[in-house]
Amino acid sequence: MRPGQRIRSFLPTVDDYVELPGSWRVDLLAGVTVGIVALPLALAFGVTSGVGAAAGLVTAVVAGFVAAVLGGSHVQVSGPTGAMVVILAPIVAAHGAGSIALLSIMAGVIVLAAGFLGMGRAVAYIPWPVVEGFTLGIGTIIFLQQVPLATGTTAPPGLNTAVAAWLAASGSVWPTAAITGSIVLLVAALMVFGPRIHPGLPASLAAVVLITVAAEWLQLDIPRIGELPSALSAPSIPGFSWPLITDLAGPALAVAALAAIESLLSARVAASLVGPSGSATGPYQPDRELFGQGLASIAAGLFGGMPATGAIARTAVNVRSGARTRLASMVHALLLLVVVYAGSQLVGRIPLAVLAGILMVTATRMVSRHTMTSILRSSRADAALFVITAVITVAFDLIEAIQIGVLVAAFFALRTVARSSGVAREPLEGPAVDGDERIAIFRLDGAMFFGAAEKILQDLQSVTGVEVVILRLSRLRMLDATGAHALVEIIGALERRRITVLIKGIKPEHLQLADTVGVIGALRHYRHSFDELEPAIEHARKHVRENREADEAS
Repeated sequence: MRPGQRIRSFLPTVDDYVELPGSWRVDLLAGVTVGIVALPLALAFGVTSGVGAAAGLVTAVVAGFVAAVLGGSHVQVSGPTGAMVVILAPIVAAHGAGSIALLSIMAGVIVLAAGFLGMGRAVAYIPWPVVEGFTLGIGTIIFLQQVPLATGTTAPPGLNTAVAAWLAASGSVWPTAAITGSIVLLVAALMVFGPRIHPGLPASLAAVVLITVAAEWLQLDIPRIGELPSALSAPSIPGFSWPLITDLAGPALAVAALAAIESLLSARVAASLVGPSGSATGPYQPDRELFGQGLASIAAGLFGGMPATGAIARTAVNVRSGARTRLASMVHALLLLVVVYAGSQLVGRIPLAVLAGILMVTATRMVSRHTMTSILRSSRADAALFVITAVITVAFDLIEAIQIGVLVAAFFALRTVARSSGVAREPLEGPAVDGDERIAIFRLDGAMFFGAAEKILQDLQSVTGVEVVILRLSRLRMLDATGAHALVEIIGALERRRITVLIKGIKPEHLQLADTVGVIGALRHYRHSFDELEPAIEHARKHVRENREADEAS
């Protein structure tokens, strides 16, 4: 596809709104519902990341609208997320909150390029246990990050999340800690039991309103969100220097990787969700999703926001509210824009402990008990993969967790393939002929690659009492350079023992590699390669007869 055609495939089309005439009412309602859910989360994620509540709100507005228009999913809702907060917090500690706008633009450019280069389907190669272990680790970190807010203290910057949570809790002061802790428990109770009283109750928003009113009435001396902007600032390029760009290059790559992975996973899950009408939301375009998310983070950075991703929790609410087109996600962003212009002073009075309670409950819901049980009971390899990814996420770094998780998954997958690969001796077909006991047919199964080559090499080199070996390669599904080299060694070792080697059935896709590495050249004669088994057996019997005649003559 030409570059011009490639770019046009990412742009909005009429097909994006084909269902709008019949769904605009329900899309409007879904957008309002998601906006109500997103408001406290956007504020909380902004505060927890260290950038500030205003940045979280700006990101939800700007990035949410851009991704809704340009993304690859009709129902995806984008904005600040818990996973992004986890990776931004140490960057803020190291480089300051002022660096995040520039970081957002840099990461957005990388995600944009990934979409243009067609890397959208890479997420399909991340195993399910890695995704869930990653999610569990993120949920744990988000929960621990709220401990300072829940105890009315501040955490020392730059420390591991668990250590910072412990220091914050141990340094809490009475009665502030008692008040903020009680608020967290009350928020959790409202979010857990509120929907049971009335399924349509926006529990998180109700918790924000009720507890903020109570805190104002009781004049509680507890930390609040503070001043928020009453309007969006004009877009501008953040201040930058070459040393700062160099310092942020690594973090920008990590943020871009996380943004791409989380957005694609969210879009993939959204495509499988079923709305109230009983119909699925339809497919998504992975590359366009990356393209749209990249532009969303760039736009957020220009307005002083933070990197954005697709948010599975808000996307799920959107789908379950009946959303069918992009209008719902756009309305969600516009509703938050109204809050910026009309309610910034009221929002600034919200106690931080309320946001801590909301995020603590959100974190505990990120991985279901059923999912954890299913993975832990599935197989030892999958259970180990799940636990390793979760532990590394909490103890070290999110991107390292994904990298190590994928590597461990690859190791287990290769081990499984290697175990399914091997050598089996087969009897000669047809009526037995004198001398057939001097011929051995070995069938190579599975994959002849670096993980299985050594085992197959040892099995074949140990053969004794034969004069001709036929290697059947037609059942070989995979052959790499190491496997082809092992075949060369096998043929050479047998030929040195005066055992003639014939090969049968090299697949066309393996032939060039086998010839390049020297498999054909290792044979005693180039005619010792056959397409069918019967001619190979006849040729083997001919060799046995010739050897017998030579022995008799001597």
